[in-house]
Amino acid sequence: MNKICLTAAAVSAALMSAATYAEVDFHGYMRAGVGVSGENGSTVAYEKNKVGRLGNENDVYGELGLGKEVYNENGKSFYVDSMLAVATDGSSDWEGLGVNDDGSDNIALRQFNVVAKGFIAGDQDAAVWAGKRYYQRHDIHISDFYYWDTSGAGAGLENLSVGPGKMSVAVIRDDSGEVNVNNFDLRYAGLGLWSDASLELGVNYGLVNATDAQDAANEFNDGVMLTAELTQGGFLNGFNKTALQFGTEGYGEQMAGLGAGHYFNATSNDGAQGYRLINWGVIAPSSTWEIGHQLVYANTSYDSKDDHTIISAVIRPEYKWSDNVKTIFEAGYYDEDNSGVDKSGSKLTIAQALTAGPSFWARPELRFYASYLSDYDNDNAFGAGNDTEYNIGAQVEAWW
Repeated sequence: MNKICLTAAAVSAALMSAATYAEVDFHGYMRAGVGVSGENGSTVAYEKNKVGRLGNENDVYGELGLGKEVYNENGKSFYVDSMLAVATDGSSDWEGLGVNDDGSDNIALRQFNVVAKGFIAGDQDAAVWAGKRYYQRHDIHISDFYYWDTSGAGAGLENLSVGPGKMSVAVIRDDSGEVNVNNFDLRYAGLGLWSDASLELGVNYGLVNATDAQDAANEFNDGVMLTAELTQGGFLNGFNKTALQFGTEGYGEQMAGLGAGHYFNATSNDGAQGYRLINWGVIAPSSTWEIGHQLVYANTSYDSKDDHTIISAVIRPEYKWSDNVKTIFEAGYYDEDNSGVDKSGSKLTIAQALTAGPSFWARPELRFYASYLSDYDNDNAFGAGNDTEYNIGAQVEAWW
């Protein structure tokens, strides 16, 4: 009898465990591949934020997330989310997730937070959150360029209905080395303009919270970043986004440095002011073609040194042979002047892809590619006497 009871209890526990796991949300992202270059052994990665990422990445990267709604009663809910990220160079079968040669970690805690809904009367979309999270990130996928991303550990009130739009307020920790910095993030989104057009506005204030000893040893400066983004839906069967950003001090440095609005430099003391204009989107001029594009112009000026200016253009046309087979092209060019130092280069890629559907965003996507890289200002960019290089390889990218 005891054996039967123990067996029944074990089976019951297993079924309950399976039911519990079935309710857990599993989500994430990954990319991995293999390739060779002409002079540098394995695939070379060259200025991907500026000339495009297709056929121009040489790492194995993954994000593994688990989330679960742990409470939902009387219109109130709590959701727990978590994520770990891993990164390696993919060079061997056994790759430990320890520390890189430069001291950086190969494994990172990216998200661990709780989101509560239903606590704002009459506003079910409004959420209160605390913990570490990806916070309302804005990026251009074809170049992996995050231009508005203040993710980190913090707390906030999100998507509160105010007038015709939604307001979000957050405080997110963004330390500068050993110096404590808090990013006060205020956003107003969903402001309708004309048909299929909306405006999002944001203010970020980086408040330096140095100790007395740190204040005595260094000069620290707060910074401000202003963002306005116009989204036009239904544009040539796709969408178009135009963003204008302005920053001071640590945020100002990031404008031409293509920063995301975090990793604030609290010791920025050269009067840095910067701005950038970004236009990007995806269009579908026909049923067989989709085209992703980016255009970025950015400038940062200083009190005691020359400006930092950059212009970048990337275009990715895709031709669909069927719902699951594509030929993808990508061309990118950038020109940069950083305090009198000139840099410029380009990339051309062609890839044949097998994909999980016809959409530009369909993933997983398995690609077989060839890329040609050129650097116009550094004769030794890819090794002694080499200002050009090629990559040939295969890569897969997926999100779920």
